[in-house]
Parts: sequence; structure tokens; C-alpha cells
Amino acid sequence: MSVTEPSRVAAVLDRPIRINPQGLFWFAAMILAALPIYWLGFESLARAWSTPEYSHGPLIPLISLYLFLRELRAAPPEDPSRPNSRWPGILVILFALGFGIFGNLVQIPDVTTYAFIIWVMGVVLVGFGWERGRSHWAPVLHLIFMLPLPQFLYWQLTIFLQLVSSELGVWFVRMAGVPVFLEGNVIDLGVYKLQVADACSGLRYLFPILSFSYLFGILYRGPFWHKVVLFLMAAPLTVFMNSFRIGVIGILVNSYGIEQAEGFLHFFEGWVIFGACIIILFLTAVTLQRLTPSPLSLSETIDLDFEGFGGQAARIMGIQPSRGLAMAALVSGAVAVAFLTFPTPERAQVSRDAFSLFPRDVGTWSGLPDPLSAETEAVLGATDYVNLLYATPGEAAPVSFFAAWYDKQTEGAGIHSPEVCLPVGGWEVFSIDPTPVSMPGTVYGDFVLNRAVIQKGLTKQLVYYWFEQRGKRMTNDYLAKASVVWDSLTMGRTDGAMVRFVTPIGQDESEAEADARIQRLMAQVLPRLPAFIPE
Repeated sequence: MSVTEPSRVAAVLDRPIRINPQGLFWFAAMILAALPIYWLGFESLARAWSTPEYSHGPLIPLISLYLFLRELRAAPPEDPSRPNSRWPGILVILFALGFGIFGNLVQIPDVTTYAFIIWVMGVVLVGFGWERGRSHWAPVLHLIFMLPLPQFLYWQLTIFLQLVSSELGVWFVRMAGVPVFLEGNVIDLGVYKLQVADACSGLRYLFPILSFSYLFGILYRGPFWHKVVLFLMAAPLTVFMNSFRIGVIGILVNSYGIEQAEGFLHFFEGWVIFGACIIILFLTAVTLQRLTPSPLSLSETIDLDFEGFGGQAARIMGIQPSRGLAMAALVSGAVAVAFLTFPTPERAQVSRDAFSLFPRDVGTWSGLPDPLSAETEAVLGATDYVNLLYATPGEAAPVSFFAAWYDKQTEGAGIHSPEVCLPVGGWEVFSIDPTPVSMPGTVYGDFVLNRAVIQKGLTKQLVYYWFEQRGKRMTNDYLAKASVVWDSLTMGRTDGAMVRFVTPIGQDESEAEADARIQRLMAQVLPRLPAFIPE
């Protein structure tokens, strides 16, 4: 803090707060006008914050408010003689409102929540003007940490962290001299087997620690490169410490039994590791400060001063009216009226048969149901699914048919590719390529699917899968997500499915023979499929 800053801050804090009804009216009108547009996102946030991975979410706006008041406390008084354009803020608000309306039209809450953060930045720019408002970007950007990841990114990150945590956890177990074998995300201790489930992937700690490291970097008084190091080390540190936790559980299970991996110890170790990550970040900051010459003492390294925040928060009561503020409120009101007058189009209702009615006998093939476990069903999140193992006397091996249907793919539920999930079970994807197939006499005709060869030890399997998206067969999960957005806007539909066929590749048969076997079952199954997965 410079020599002149204390007197400047004192002058700001000593100014009397006077209530300005006109300024408050325009400010409140601007906020109330935006609420209907972002309500879909707020409901989605409330659901996300009830999950362990995002339970830190309600704290993020409070921390952002702290960062904002901290900046506001040291800000100089506004100079009325200095030009300060508020038009950029009005344009940002207009864009954010339009983006939020788009999220409502396609019924994707994530879009509306991201639009809300942009809207907050627009409000700051309108309230302070471009020259001063743009300096308050850090508290607004911090709000990103309250949002859930898009579902397809969430699952890819979860699976990746599961595999990394499993590998490192097994390394810790072996370092303790315990014999252990890893197959996918299953840690085999001989007598016991531990599965590194979603809760052990590290996401539960990663999001709050990333938020903490961001806050830590802002409050830390030191060179910018110190701040970058503190932020970038958060993710690998979290994964490493979570792997250490898994390793400790493995060692305890090997020594004392499977009950050591459950209950209070599992929960307690998680909080211990979270606290350890925070301590390590703090010690890293201290080390960086010691290694780099600095005039600051250790107690001054982190700025945690809360003095005068109450007075700064009360300044909202004295917000000054301006043409920019009034224009932003009027524009927001006009957009809100248009949004409420022309409500989002109704979702198209599709008619389909439940998969419980899917025929067990197709041609000469007979199918046996193979229900998923409750844990797998929860991860799948499908509205309906079928999993049948078909066999016929004329074939060398059975063929598994699986299909998962989602009535909507825009509100947290949705398809994730088998390519992401297969390594979790220990399967190595030997090859995967888009492959054309022909199903004459069906609505499918000629189309392209994903053909994969997977292997676990000496066992090989052939996998066909594709994404059935409202009459379109797609092989790329990202393009499938994009088609959901477009079809939601143009057709009012976001339903879709993933279809998969799997058969073993025998040691004495070729891949071509396995291909032919799958396609023979497909010729019997696909003509029946549109009744269960609407075109």
C-alpha cells in the first residue's frame, strides 16, 4: 500500500452515506427485469449446489462480494468532471439478456447461468462506467466457480481423474509393500477389491480448491508469477493428495478389512486431505515469498483486512442516478416484457413404447435381460434403457444389445460416449473408427457408426455404437450435443439415445466374422427400434 493510499481510503470510508431513492429505483428496476430471464439458470444452480461436487457453490457469490468490497474500499471518489461512458455496460447487458433468452429458448440452464455472469459484468460497467468498471473484472470472473461444468465435460474429467487417482493410489499402496493389481479403476488387493467411484475422482475437492487458489492469488501480495504458480498448482495438487487418500484407504483395507473404506473414515479422510491441500498452498506462498526478496513481513503476505466493508456495502443505498442507469433499466424492462409476452415454445411431446416391452425374441435370436446395478443406473441417468444379451444356436457367440434413451438432454442429463467409460472397466480401446453399414429394408438404410475393438488381457470384443438423435445417426458426441441445441430451437425436441452392440471376438475367428454376427442381429433389431426411439 502506497503512502497516499491510507488517507485516500479513509476519505472514502468517512463519506456519509445518503439514501438516493431515484438511483435505488432504477437499480432495483434493472435487477427485477432480469430475474425472469435467468430464473431457469437459478433453479439449475440450486439443484447443482445440492450435490457434493458443487456444495461449495453458495459461498462463491459471498466471496465475490468480499473481493468487490475490498476493491471498492480502496477506490477513489468519482470525479464528475471526468467523462465516463456507460454505453459499453448497456451493450453488455443487452448481449447478456439476449444470451439468457437464447438459453430459455433451447431450455439449456447452463447457457442462462453463463449469461447471468456476463449480465453482472454489464451492471458493474453501467454503475461505474467503462474506465472504472472494467477494473472490477476479478470478482465477477470468480463467479464462474459457482457454475457446474457442462455434463459432457464433467464426465470426461471425472473418468480421467478416476484413472489418474487409481494409478497414483496403487503406486502409494505398492510403496508400502502391499501387493496390488489395478484393472481400470478397480484396485485388486487379493481378498478385497476397491472401486474408485465418482466421489473418489477428486472433483469433490478440485472445484472448491480452484476457487480457493483463485482467491488466494488475488489476496497474495507478491509478484504476478507467484500468483500464477499458486493457481496452476491447485489441480495437480488436489489429484495427487486425493490419490494419497485412496492409497491410505487401500493400505488400511489390506491390514484391517473392507470396513475401513466406508463410513466415517472415508468421509473424514476427505476433509483431512482438503485441509492438507489448503495448508500446502499456504506453505507454498510462504516459500515463494521467502525465496524472492520482499519488503513485506510474513503477516502482510496475505491481505485479509475486513475493515470498513460494512460502510462500503451501505454505499449501494446512495447509488447515483444517471442516464446510463435509467437507460439500462428501461432496456432491461423492455426485453423482459418481450420475453414474458412471447414465452418459450412448448416442448414437442414424443410418443414411444417403454423398453420393458422390447421383444426378447427377434428372428432366431433369444435375449436375456441383464439389468445394470443401481450405481451404474444413477451414473447413466437415462430416462429408459434396455440391456439384452441375445444368442442363437447358429452363432459362435452372443451379442449384447444396449440402448439408453433420454427424454431431454439439456438439463444435466445426457449421453456420454462409451469411449470415455470403457477404460474405467479396464478395457483398452485398441481401435475406433467411423464405419459405414447398410441396413436395407429399414428406416436406417445406409449410415455411419463407430466401430471399436477393445481388449482386456487376452479377451477382445467388437463394439458398434452411435448416437440416435431424432432421426439422425451421429458418431461424434460433441456434434450430437450441438444438434440438441439446434433441434431444441427448431423442433422443440431434445430427446435422444445411444445405441450399442457388443460381441466377443473368439480366438479362432476373425474380426470380419464378428462384424457379420453383429450385423445379423442388427438386421433383426433395428426395424423394431423406432417404436422405442422415435425418429
